[in-house]
Amino acid sequence: MSTAPTPSSHRGSGQLARGRLGTWDIVFFVVSAAAPLTVILSGAVTTFRLGGIGAPGAILFCAVVLVLFALGFTAMSKSVRNAGAFYAYVSRGIGKPFGLGVSSATVFAYISLVISFYGFIGFFAQFTFAELFGLDLPWGVWSLIAVGLVAFLGYRKVDVGAKVLGVLLTLEVAILLVFAIAALADGGPEPWSLVSFDPQNVFFAPAAGTLFIVGFGAYLGFESTAIYAEEAKRPERTIPRATIIAIAFLGLFYAFTFWVLTVAFGVDGVLEMARSDAFETMVITGTENLAGAWAAFAMKALIVTSFFACVLAFHNACTRYLFSLGREGLLPRALGRTSARSQSPAVASLTLSACCAIGVLIAILVNADPFLGLALWTYATGVQGLVFAQAFTAIAVVWYFARDRRGHSVWRVVVAPVLGALGLVVGFVLIVTNFEVVTGLEGPINQILLLPTPILFFGGITVGLVLKARRPEYYAGLTESVRVVPQEELPEEQREREEPEPAR
Repeated sequence: MSTAPTPSSHRGSGQLARGRLGTWDIVFFVVSAAAPLTVILSGAVTTFRLGGIGAPGAILFCAVVLVLFALGFTAMSKSVRNAGAFYAYVSRGIGKPFGLGVSSATVFAYISLVISFYGFIGFFAQFTFAELFGLDLPWGVWSLIAVGLVAFLGYRKVDVGAKVLGVLLTLEVAILLVFAIAALADGGPEPWSLVSFDPQNVFFAPAAGTLFIVGFGAYLGFESTAIYAEEAKRPERTIPRATIIAIAFLGLFYAFTFWVLTVAFGVDGVLEMARSDAFETMVITGTENLAGAWAAFAMKALIVTSFFACVLAFHNACTRYLFSLGREGLLPRALGRTSARSQSPAVASLTLSACCAIGVLIAILVNADPFLGLALWTYATGVQGLVFAQAFTAIAVVWYFARDRRGHSVWRVVVAPVLGALGLVVGFVLIVTNFEVVTGLEGPINQILLLPTPILFFGGITVGLVLKARRPEYYAGLTESVRVVPQEELPEEQREREEPEPAR
């Protein structure tokens, strides 16, 4: 007779390290996953090029939608504390079959994104190191080096990765602020204007859909705050704080930096530059002209580290999904084992790194282009899959609190989540109906790249229904495998980390 899955009592085989991450550690993971520098250098230029002058307003509106969703999403963090965030939230909100469906689509999306970032790293590292340092190596070498470094950091204690991300993120933000300050000090070729925030240019522009495709894509990974709930200090406070801080910071920083581009080049000039053949280097060129060659040099180098920070953050998030599903027995149980020393999801981390290395090696063997042949289509597939999971989770949050507000205000768990869910659903529809903009491809290949999400979603639902009918005790134990370890059982170091803050 099957029994409900239960966590191992051995801390080295089924428990993540508790009390390891504070609010700012998690913020670094989330903001690094968004890769602000690459969003400005590529995403901002793309939105101006394809969607028009309303890019700053669109990116800010997307942040508002995600904050509304996050209010309800984080309110559930008191009831749901599981490294498989969307899986656990949807299971609790709508039902376990839907949770399995969403988790299947989410894991595939995360793996696709991680692989895509290795392609981007290889592409940018190849010409960056050749141009700046005279070190000309094939792109695949750089990608495989990145796989090895991420594997090493992913195996270590989770707070080690947070410290690395904190340094890299600070450098990214610093160089963008150097550009912004230089642009504002220079004053630009045209009078400053807020036309970028005019609703007419944001919601009613001829290519408004493109603005929101890139807009929602710029915040990928914001939901990963909940993935670290098992490892957070006081997660009922840490997770909501980290989520709102991350989204608010990204929204304000993106909107400000996008707008600064209209100052640096002018309202007409930024559109002219974005639609020219020099659009790919316009931000670096503008930085060199306004702040000097040293700033452009630093920005070129930081493009590579930005993608590295991004891939490390997504690797950590993906391994926790694999760990959670392995611990439940929905994937091989070996994935649910942790390192006895660091309590990191070691097996899941090494497995993901091995899969990524194989993906890179295949691309090398078939002589694929790292950008067009590896990175772009896997990125597009991951984006639409992850936004789908976000939208479905938003609906689950609404449904969860519709039955019982559990002491929360109507605004936080009803009104705000409904508005957030509507915004995410619209965002997903825009991505799917304009998918060729994301992929840069034409023809049936776009439909093929969209297929994994519905196939995995309905496949997961089917598996859930079969388990419910054939293994009811096992099914009943799903999402319940997280044991809250009593304070006295924790190592002394972790007890100190989890001591309550003194009353203020």
